[in-house]
Amino acid sequence: MARSITKDFQIVLITAFLFLVFSSSCGAQLLSLCKFDSIYQLGDSIADTGNQIIESSLGAATPCSRLPYGETYFNHPTGRCSNGLLMIDYVAWEARLPYLNPYLKNGSDFSHGVNFAVSGATALPTSVLAAKGVITPFTNSSLDVQLDWMSSFFNATDHAEEVKDALFLVGEIGGNDFNNAFLQGKTMEEAKSFVPDVVQAISHAVRRVIQYGARRVVVPGNFPIGCLPIYLTAFKTNTNTSAYDEFNCLKDFNDFAEYFNERLQHAIEDLRNENPDTVILYADYYTAFKWLFRDAFILGQFLHLLIDGNKYM
Repeated sequence: MARSITKDFQIVLITAFLFLVFSSSCGAQLLSLCKFDSIYQLGDSIADTGNQIIESSLGAATPCSRLPYGETYFNHPTGRCSNGLLMIDYVAWEARLPYLNPYLKNGSDFSHGVNFAVSGATALPTSVLAAKGVITPFTNSSLDVQLDWMSSFFNATDHAEEVKDALFLVGEIGGNDFNNAFLQGKTMEEAKSFVPDVVQAISHAVRRVIQYGARRVVVPGNFPIGCLPIYLTAFKTNTNTSAYDEFNCLKDFNDFAEYFNERLQHAIEDLRNENPDTVILYADYYTAFKWLFRDAFILGQFLHLLIDGNKYM
């Protein structure tokens, strides 16, 4: 019974997270009220439901292709970089739609949408990043490749009516452009010089999905990357305590994420002005993530009380 309460709490928690992320339009209510017929997802490992492990032998050898990934929900690996569900799964669940199948999975049911996201994907083409001295180690299926897949899918099928009432998620994407840059030794200033190109690539993607008929588009920003374990490990410092904020996150990297997010939001505002008949929302992953950090103790205590209290029911 405690396991059931835990799962219920996880659903409440992710619903609250989604409320923070989709904090305008019908997203501030239950997503089921938006009456989406389908969902189309572009992005990276935050959303990939299996494309990377299908597309190549390299992908099939990544950790997400084996346990413990997938163990707590599907009881086997699915290619999701999670032990259970991803945010896109909860979005589909809230919208009362089936979980999205990966585009590369032959014979899949795509009647309610398609997931084009690939773990490790970048916003910029791998050739562009290579010219900047950044290697993309896990996949060549960058945002432009995913958009080509989407174009092929729509050209081969008649989804005009579904697209009209569909939700399109363009990202999260771009995080790996910066992750790879920082972890390969690029400076903060060098990474900042990539920001206009990454924002332009995302803007181009939004324009393309609108050309395909999208009328409701969500564009997520980046997370507070200075709070992520990979950054805390790679850039750990024992001598400069001022490098950390009150949550023990690396301030410079979080400042960088905010810098990127601000410029992405400016671009989204331009896109809204260009396309007044299309709803284009910014999904604030940064604030939602920091909310979990800020209230982690309270949330943990609440879950503990639910589980302990249930022992006596």
